[in-house]
Amino acid sequence: MLKFIKHHLDTISGVEIFPIVSFLIFFSVFLFSVIYVWKADKKHMDEMSSLPLDK
Repeated sequence: MLKFIKHHLDTISGVEIFPIVSFLIFFSVFLFSVIYVWKADKKHMDEMSSLPLDK
């Protein structure tokens, strides 16, 4: 099965860029979310965390 997939991927020109692009997208989203959480207003986060418990 893996030989079948590898053979078809080898025939595509420029396929080696896709893992790099996907890693960059993942890393940028992860970095953005870490920065957002780090700089978020703590009072607002406390209000949002207790929201499901309010009636």
